[in-house]
Amino acid sequence: MDVKLRTVEPFTVAGLQVRTRNADEQQGDTAKIGPMWQQFFTEGLFEQIPARQSESFVYGVYSGYESDATGYFNVTAGVQVDAASAGYPAVDIEGGDYLVFSAKGEMPGCVIQAWGLIWAYFADNPQAVRRFTTDFEVYNAPDSVAIYIGVQSSDTRSSANS
Repeated sequence: MDVKLRTVEPFTVAGLQVRTRNADEQQGDTAKIGPMWQQFFTEGLFEQIPARQSESFVYGVYSGYESDATGYFNVTAGVQVDAASAGYPAVDIEGGDYLVFSAKGEMPGCVIQAWGLIWAYFADNPQAVRRFTTDFEVYNAPDSVAIYIGVQSSDTRSSANS
């Protein structure tokens, strides 16, 4: 899996939103993310969300983390918007450093597999510290996704350790 460090400018995504946790997503009867995405595509929300930027991709945004990968968090399926989108929850993507993991393949299996590799990456690379503020998926083609994970910048870490 290809991993790159990128700096992201803040932006806003609006769309459907659920609150869940990874343990609930492992069980079919408590999973909320799949049904939310199904509603997003079935209702054609990519085209319908007001104030959508014309060059927007489809985004999956993870925010509102209770703690870490084990706690509750929000997931938003949406589009980049210029302004508040009436009737749809919006989330502000925090600017800063992100590790970007790119994956190609059939959806949603490709994304699920990529998240497994991401968790393994952070387990194997303790110097890379997740911020747990905003993370997001960019669906830039039907079979391609880039997953952005917010990390503490090395400048912040080194000054915090001194």
